[in-house]
Amino acid sequence: MKAFTVSKSDNGIRLNRYLERIVPSLSGALMYKYLRLKRIKVNGKRCEASTRLNEGDLIELYLNDELFQKEKKSPDFMQASGELEVIYEDKNLALINKSAGVVCHSDNAGNRDSLINRFLRHLLENGEYAPDSTVGFTPALCNRLDQGTSGIVIAAKNAEALREVNEMIKNRIIEKKYLAVLCGTIKNGTYNAYLTKNEKDNKVKVTKGPSSDSKSITTSFVTLKAKNGLTLAEVGLVTGRPHQIRAHAAFLGAPVLGDLKYGNPAQNKKYSLTRQLLCAYSLSFDLPKDYDGILKYLDKKQFRIENVPFVKDYF
Repeated sequence: MKAFTVSKSDNGIRLNRYLERIVPSLSGALMYKYLRLKRIKVNGKRCEASTRLNEGDLIELYLNDELFQKEKKSPDFMQASGELEVIYEDKNLALINKSAGVVCHSDNAGNRDSLINRFLRHLLENGEYAPDSTVGFTPALCNRLDQGTSGIVIAAKNAEALREVNEMIKNRIIEKKYLAVLCGTIKNGTYNAYLTKNEKDNKVKVTKGPSSDSKSITTSFVTLKAKNGLTLAEVGLVTGRPHQIRAHAAFLGAPVLGDLKYGNPAQNKKYSLTRQLLCAYSLSFDLPKDYDGILKYLDKKQFRIENVPFVKDYF
């Protein structure tokens, strides 16, 4: 029998996710079988795979020792670049400035140089993460940006921080602002429309009215500068749909410069651009007065990328 005690960082994680880390060779079928046979217990009692674990819970595993044996090797994330620009960091999370061209997660082509892998490498090299000794929770990104978009990504170091940030995003109490270079001008204001996703083409379509599978979107645009037919706009997301800014700007007649999916091919060619000039440059927290989570210290804090490269290049 082997026993494990749930750590603070794993508080709230599902039992099946915890077991995947403790016993990676344990198949799903075997796990459910052993749960039925009471060979997997939580605090001495039979439990379900969906059971949420609490800090201090005792996990008892009456399994064959062979299931725990694994070959030690360097983690895959150590193949990622060590280049990482952290604009804020504490014991619970980090705010990372993702460069355009970097993917948030590894792709099917086997590219290991993703933002999450760079973050895991950063934590390991700073003694904050040890994959061999940590069970259950792996540090994770709370939001993502398209490969061609730069800007702030929130990374959680523990399960509680991940849950809280996800709830903040869901409840729209984190305000995100973007800078975008537009081909043309959009009148200052807040715009409503509908967005439909085409999974096959990985594109979206924006329409004035709804359809059976569309979702409502709300985007605000404020002009900051204008030069040579281009506009530097601050863009606010009320909703956060895939490709929302890029598709909505194009629908309003002023696509993002450099955007190969929704942009103006002639303008992209003129400036020799293959990536959209779009940056998630500002993040602010406006928490409810009765908020009592571990991240309550972030209330009223704002974080910005002060020098976005394409701003000085075009304005």
